[in-house]
Amino acid sequence: MANPTMRLGLRAFRQPQLLRQPVRSTQRRNVQTAAGTIEAPVWGVVLAGASDFLRPASQLSITQNMALMATGAIWTRWCFVIKPRNLFLASVNFLLFSVGAAQTARVLSYQRSLKGETMGEEIKDELKREAGLVEKVVKHPESVIEAVKGK
Repeated sequence: MANPTMRLGLRAFRQPQLLRQPVRSTQRRNVQTAAGTIEAPVWGVVLAGASDFLRPASQLSITQNMALMATGAIWTRWCFVIKPRNLFLASVNFLLFSVGAAQTARVLSYQRSLKGETMGEEIKDELKREAGLVEKVVKHPESVIEAVKGK
């Protein structure tokens, strides 16, 4: 069977209106919005990020996932700023942000586990440190004033 573009061949020169017709692809689905036509493969980045849920956290890149998170947040906001609002693109970018945030949380949790601390232990340690600072300020407020004047 001949390639469809090859079959167009000489007929296109005899019938110029054939050249002006849009070529329809059977592999991609187009979505009509107020802003125009959007191709469905924009979900590809989201699906690629979501497929990383199957990978162990030790193999994930925190910078890549933070970039996904930032990109999703920025473009979601932009989709609501432009006129007309593009809700389809906003939903894609919001899910991109969500996937990036979830993966970043996984990586950070994994890195904490390497240190031997759980999230609860880290929170307790931070609260103890803050309590010690507050206690110091309450007992010796002049030390805080001196520290501020010294800077």
